[in-house]
Amino acid sequence: MSAPDRSLPAAADASPHVSSLTRSFHAVPPAAVPAIIDCVLASTGLSPSSLFSSLLEAFPGLTQDLLKGGECVNLDLSGSNYVVSYVSALCCLIKNIGIWTDALQSFIWRVYTPLLETTEPNNSGLHVQITELLCDLIVAHSAWEIIEATLVPLSLKSVGHSMGMLQNEVSSCYQWVMANDVELVDLGFICSMSEDLPLSIACHVLNSLLSTALRTSSAVQSQENLKLVDNGNTYVESFVKKLLWDLSNMVFIMLLQSPEHRSYAIQLLLPVVLRATDAISPFEHSSCGLEYSLSRGCFLRRVWTCCKSLFSLGSAERRDAYSMLSICFSFFYSNPKEHGFTSAEEYNITEEKEFREEICRGMVDKEALVRKQSLYVLKLSLDHYYHLQGSKEYQCSPIFSESNLILENDVKSFGGTDGSTILMSKREKWAEKEARSLGVRETCILTHSNPKGWERWKTFVLLFEMLEEYGTHLVDAAWTNQISLLLDFHEPRARGACQFQLEDSEGTFSWLTVLWERGFFHENPQVRCLIMQSFLGIDWKNNEIYATQVPESFVLGPLVQSLNDVVHHKDFGIKEVYTSKTIEGAAKFFCQYTLHFSRREQVAFICSLGSVAKQESFGRAGLMTLACCIASAACRTHGPLRNNGCSGHSFMEQEKHAQGNLQHNITAELLDVLRIVMERSKQHFNPNYRLRVCEQVFQAASSVMCVCDAPLDVVLQFLSAMPREFTDLGGSLRSNIQLWLSESSFHVSSSICSKMEVLKNLYSFPASFIKHSSPDEFVSFTDDDLDAWGYEAQKWARVLCLVITEEQKLEPVFAFLLNCAINIGKQTHNLDWVPSKFLILILGLVQELEVAQEKFNFHTAADRNGVGVGVSDGFVTFGGLEKFTSILVEVVSFATTVCSIFWLRPMVSDVLPPSVRGKLGGPSQRRLASFTTTSVLQAILSMKTIACISSWCSKLGKDFFVDSAHTFLWSFCWKVILSSPCDSETGAEIRLAAYEALAPVLKALSTTFSLVDFDLLMAYNRSALANVEGEPLLDYLLLNFLQNINELLTVEHLARSRRAVLMNWKWLCLDSLLSIPYHVIENGVYLRNALPFYSGSTVRNIFVDVVESLENAGEIAVLPILRTVRLILGLLCSARMSSAVSSCSGVNVQMMLQLVHSSWILHSSCNKRRVAPIAALLSSVLHVSVFNDISMHKMTDNGQGPLKWFIEKLLVEGVKSPRTIRLAALHLTGMWLLYPRTLKYYLKELKLLSLYGSVAFDEDFEAELTESHDARMEVSMLAQSPDAEFTEVFINTEMYARVAIAVLFHKLADLVEMKVEDGRKDAQAALHCGKMFLLELLEFVINDKDLAKELYKKHSAIHRRKVRAWQMLCILSRFVDEDVVHDVTSKLHICLYRNNLPAVRHYIETFAIQVYLKFPLLTEEQLIPIFHEYNMRPQALSSYVFIAANVILHAHDLPVQIKHLNELLPPIVPFLTSHHHSLRCFTQLLVYQVLCKLTPVLEFNNLEALPLEKKCFMDLRSYLMGNTECVRIRTSMEGFLDAFDPKTSASPYGIFTAQNEVSGFECVMTSLMERVITFLNDVREDLRCSMAKDVINIKNECLAVGDTRESLKDDAESLSVEFSNSISVDFQKKATLQKHENLTEYDGASFSVCGFNFPRLSDMEKEEELLSMVLHSRSTAIEKIRENRQQLILVASLLDRIPNLAGLARTCEVFQAAGLAVSDASIVHDKQFQLIGVTAEKWVPIIEVPVSTMKIYLEKKRREGYSILGLEQTANSTPLDRFSFPKKTVLVLGREREGIPVDIIHILDACIEIPQLGIIRSLNVHVSGAIALWEYTRQQRTKHH
Repeated sequence: MSAPDRSLPAAADASPHVSSLTRSFHAVPPAAVPAIIDCVLASTGLSPSSLFSSLLEAFPGLTQDLLKGGECVNLDLSGSNYVVSYVSALCCLIKNIGIWTDALQSFIWRVYTPLLETTEPNNSGLHVQITELLCDLIVAHSAWEIIEATLVPLSLKSVGHSMGMLQNEVSSCYQWVMANDVELVDLGFICSMSEDLPLSIACHVLNSLLSTALRTSSAVQSQENLKLVDNGNTYVESFVKKLLWDLSNMVFIMLLQSPEHRSYAIQLLLPVVLRATDAISPFEHSSCGLEYSLSRGCFLRRVWTCCKSLFSLGSAERRDAYSMLSICFSFFYSNPKEHGFTSAEEYNITEEKEFREEICRGMVDKEALVRKQSLYVLKLSLDHYYHLQGSKEYQCSPIFSESNLILENDVKSFGGTDGSTILMSKREKWAEKEARSLGVRETCILTHSNPKGWERWKTFVLLFEMLEEYGTHLVDAAWTNQISLLLDFHEPRARGACQFQLEDSEGTFSWLTVLWERGFFHENPQVRCLIMQSFLGIDWKNNEIYATQVPESFVLGPLVQSLNDVVHHKDFGIKEVYTSKTIEGAAKFFCQYTLHFSRREQVAFICSLGSVAKQESFGRAGLMTLACCIASAACRTHGPLRNNGCSGHSFMEQEKHAQGNLQHNITAELLDVLRIVMERSKQHFNPNYRLRVCEQVFQAASSVMCVCDAPLDVVLQFLSAMPREFTDLGGSLRSNIQLWLSESSFHVSSSICSKMEVLKNLYSFPASFIKHSSPDEFVSFTDDDLDAWGYEAQKWARVLCLVITEEQKLEPVFAFLLNCAINIGKQTHNLDWVPSKFLILILGLVQELEVAQEKFNFHTAADRNGVGVGVSDGFVTFGGLEKFTSILVEVVSFATTVCSIFWLRPMVSDVLPPSVRGKLGGPSQRRLASFTTTSVLQAILSMKTIACISSWCSKLGKDFFVDSAHTFLWSFCWKVILSSPCDSETGAEIRLAAYEALAPVLKALSTTFSLVDFDLLMAYNRSALANVEGEPLLDYLLLNFLQNINELLTVEHLARSRRAVLMNWKWLCLDSLLSIPYHVIENGVYLRNALPFYSGSTVRNIFVDVVESLENAGEIAVLPILRTVRLILGLLCSARMSSAVSSCSGVNVQMMLQLVHSSWILHSSCNKRRVAPIAALLSSVLHVSVFNDISMHKMTDNGQGPLKWFIEKLLVEGVKSPRTIRLAALHLTGMWLLYPRTLKYYLKELKLLSLYGSVAFDEDFEAELTESHDARMEVSMLAQSPDAEFTEVFINTEMYARVAIAVLFHKLADLVEMKVEDGRKDAQAALHCGKMFLLELLEFVINDKDLAKELYKKHSAIHRRKVRAWQMLCILSRFVDEDVVHDVTSKLHICLYRNNLPAVRHYIETFAIQVYLKFPLLTEEQLIPIFHEYNMRPQALSSYVFIAANVILHAHDLPVQIKHLNELLPPIVPFLTSHHHSLRCFTQLLVYQVLCKLTPVLEFNNLEALPLEKKCFMDLRSYLMGNTECVRIRTSMEGFLDAFDPKTSASPYGIFTAQNEVSGFECVMTSLMERVITFLNDVREDLRCSMAKDVINIKNECLAVGDTRESLKDDAESLSVEFSNSISVDFQKKATLQKHENLTEYDGASFSVCGFNFPRLSDMEKEEELLSMVLHSRSTAIEKIRENRQQLILVASLLDRIPNLAGLARTCEVFQAAGLAVSDASIVHDKQFQLIGVTAEKWVPIIEVPVSTMKIYLEKKRREGYSILGLEQTANSTPLDRFSFPKKTVLVLGREREGIPVDIIHILDACIEIPQLGIIRSLNVHVSGAIALWEYTRQQRTKHH
């Protein structure tokens, strides 16, 4: 059936009128169009239908220019007005047409729909206007049927298609697909349905249609009530219901789609759907045979279900969910009774359990917008809840009100309501004043003691808003007082009765955790500290219910994470005190929190608490806090936890029988997490810190469990995690651990757990360890397997030695081991792991016994010398020589068999399997077949075990079997060394393995060398040499060893990495062979035949080999090769070892030159952070036997001496390597003290060491010495320090270099003054060198460009260098002699006359006092003329007064003292009247000191003095003694002058005393001048305050007594001036509505004081105008600065070194970067940061971005349009000069050494790197950042120009 003809009536020719009419649309606003249309119709006689038709036909052509041929365009204002006017004209004509149906349809499909499709979707103004015109037209004609047949399906279809829906749902009221026989639909519209509308436009159309229909329906209902209803409008109610049904379903589909769909659904559709649902809900409707029903409760339930889905998706979805809830609450819950339902009748979202959880989660979200949205929803829900409760008081002051705070002006202080004043600090007063200005007064001044729920909620909301919006002081003012109100709860209702209860404990603490968590992670560190102090300050002990109500999720999450914040531990680590108030408070809380736990709950909680260490990265203070909290939770105590044994067992005893034993999996988990906490402490180096952590962790373990509650392997793993120094003999934790291991049954039944149970487990370990699961099957293993087995055996042996206290208890272990030894000798084949595991087990046990014996010997010697602590008492030495020798015999028998692999080469296949051919080799990657690898490893292991057992047995005593073992070992050595060369890679690998086995054998033989070994060597020499008479004992062995191993290194059968391994074994073997003579002398072995061990030529050959190998030595071979160098130089140059080498001619200069050059190349390639290689280099190259040779130091025609060259290079490089320079200072000062004659060659180096360093603690240095045996041994080989006490105190600091030099010259001065005949040459050399260095350093101080500066900042680099130089000069003052004294004093006066800071002047004065005390005749000659020079600077005069006073006070002889008094005191007295306050005050102090000390002396000697003079001095003394101000200043000096001793002050003990180190600046003590200046500043400040109080009192008196209006007006003007002067300072004040709303209204614009009326309003207006001007000027300046900033943000959160951060801040300010992100913004207060940054922190925005939130911050900046770049060297990095920077850039910098972590690199948009041409791998991070920032600036400037 064809569609009916719906063409419009034929129109008259209206073309001329149309063109003029359309032109007028450009000139008139749309509102004037209807009047124009009426005029045209009236004047032309045209019918509305004809004009409409003409306009409709002309529309496409006339709008073609605007719409650009159908393209989607964004019209400007004039174009939009034209289109709206055109549409308005068409709508006006349709209203006037009689038959309007066809016209309306034509308008929709020919004008309205094309406009929606072709205009820009963002042009919302145009769409709103034309849609309003259409809606007015629909309402006017009641055209709802046409709309629901046309626009509604089109819009719904457009929305559905945008989501991928091909057709509407079955339950939909409207069908998207339109049939052609629909009478109301034009064919043109059906064609237009094929095109979809843009999503935003479709949603807007649906919003407008439903809104219009709702308004019409409301009007219809009103008309029905008045009986005026038009039947044409009755269809609108059906239209609303059907459209509402479809839109409600469509909204929920859109909410789960893309962000764009969600946005339009929430902004456009959801509000109108909610409004419609609220208006007509509930309803039922029938359409097309289907029944539809919709209610508010059903709709809200679907909303909440959708919100729950969105909450789990992400932050953007969470924000959308909160927006949905806000809209829902605004419509339905704002006032429920107005909407006609109660909570009992309708669904209530707030009653859902998840609702509170999601609100709480949102309020602590990291994004501020999410927090604000969640708070807004909470306010709405609270309003809803209390409206339902019908609280009239609440309705008068709702939470959501703009003004919900009550002002109580009659309350005078926060302390109470009685007006009493509480003493408060300045900070508290400031906070109170600011709180008053904002009206924050309500909750701390409530008139009733039992506040209601809504009042408590107002407190909660207020506190949360403070954390979000206000400053630190306002939070400080309100928090403590108002939080106490929330804690004052009762229990009126059942727990969990309502989501919004704050009257009971459960509800209160569930919401308090929200406040605490928000405060713990606040952006302001001061707020974080305040909230933490408030939380920990709660009286948890006396309010036990508090702790039981805190959620465990909060404790294990936010609380523990916040305790890791460094701002809570400011004093942590100072003076090695590893605690803080926060740690103590946290321990108390955890004690109370776990007090009511059962044992099982307690252990589970501790496991969860310790597991946080797995997930989070803890700093030093945070990890210590975690350990203390674990211990407190375990022990139920917060006191000190040291040396208490198993103190927690008393509680365990009470619950043991009730709970039963814990399951092994629970205790295993507990020990595992505690082990992780201990291992984390190893990252923080300092042994004292690690000891404290281990103490806490062990205390926790021993308090909650017995050792037998856990599996043995877990216990072994736990104890092995403790550093050995704490558990070995003398260790701090050894006794506690032994108590835990041995007294497990003390509080429990022995049938459950006993000490024998622990021993039984340890006894059974060897059997389970060695057990082979399939003995008939061949099992191969590798080096990695041996290492893993060895680690297990070491753990077992370590714990065994802790448990065993009696030698007899080792019998079961020895019996088992002996049985195993016998069995492995009887096996027909040994290719399984039983023999290897047995050997590993016995090896681990013997090594542990050796360590224990070594510790025992050390402590025994200390006890013998009276410096021990008696820890060696009761130690079991584990003798048992016969037991070990029995095992040794069997192991030798086994080794004889398995070592055949080294000689029987035909049995070994040379063909490598495919799995081995691709290996590159390495220390544990043998290029051998599996079968051969296993055989070789067994052979190596057997020889290592024999060497270890024989060495241990030799220490226990002599035995035949030990001698037999030595015979076997020497036989093995000869076989390996004299074996024939190989001809394949497999043969070379086996030879390498033989040398690997040889290394421990030679080490054991060399350390236990005896007459038996001597006889064996002689026998082997006789068998190998025809004539052995006079031949060196080891020459033949050494030469063959070198020849064969070098041949193996030369041939190319071994891979390069394997050759490096062989090189390491070579030097280890040589080290052992060359050390034999040393051990012979050390052990006191007397050799019958005085044969040398080596010939001079052999040792020289080894020397040449060493020098050639030094340059290419691998890192693993550094220590062995350097030890070999040390041994060779000792053999060649030491008189002690002269008998060990025949025909020795020593070492010449040329040989040493070769050595130092090669050694320097080796040092350049080594790790400068390792102690052992540096110390080995110093002790070997700078050997004590070579250092005394002057030719090695002095200049020659060929250049510098070799040692001079090496030392100079080493110290220059050491400036970049602090450890190098410290160890060099330690060794060199010892050498120079031994040989003072060498000092004259090192004046430059002495000056470098004297000026080097800053106060910094190197904790990992001490930790490395503690953990590394190699480091301890190599440091012990350095030259003896001049002063061991100073070395111990300062070796870990960067100041050690100059401390060592100071101690050196102090000792040399003592040597000069001793005048011993034997050391005359050394004393003369020391005096000469001291004077040379003194004059050199004085000259440098005067002429150096930096040190000669008079203007410099305190604590700057120049200040530091000046202090260091004069500290050293004070030490050198003892070397001032008559021949140089005039030169010295002339330079001294130059320095005294210059301006210097008090710390520098103090040392200059001390130096001068030393000189004048030594040469008293110079005082009259030099000082008196200076005092008569009255125009001298006051600062210089103060110094001379101090010098003169101390010369008088500390003269050595009384006659000299009296002479100085008569000569120096009279010219000083006039300075008592000086106009300069500091000089006058300074002189008063010193003159009083002189008069008090020497007046009795003068009276005793009855000196003939003039009466007048005597009376004047006596009166002067009396005045200075009795004057109040003089007494006050003397009291403030704290006895400085009485304690000052010039001699001590010029010694290392006075300069570098440990007490002064706490000053934090170069060990400088506070000088007298600094004390005087501080005193005068305090007095000046007190005077200012006093004057200010007087001014206030005078003004108050004027206000009280004033007679005239003018006087008060003058005061008001002066106050206004004062206000204008102070308004420029920073302030923190927010104008709030409530403050102004609560002001008292005045009758007029005046107020009365004392009967006079004054214009108050005008004054207020002036103040407001002034304030506005100031704020405007400040905002204008700030905006100008912001406009000029570049859009680059530098992210330096990964950096932790203050100099780098300060330098970057300065660079960012110079180039006007947008900001600098750091991990802790409080670093800007650091003195070093401020010194380097030069106030940059005041001008460049410092953004705090902790490392944990870097990803979130970078993603946020990406969403803001920034490009995220990283400055890092990666495989895909772009060179900086080839990279084009985006304008908006975020540049991430990496850590100083590690760079940018991988997880950060993955989110970067690109990586850039700086092209490098040199050898060094990287630049300093500050330099790199500066280069990149300049390149960005250069590119932006280029683009701008």
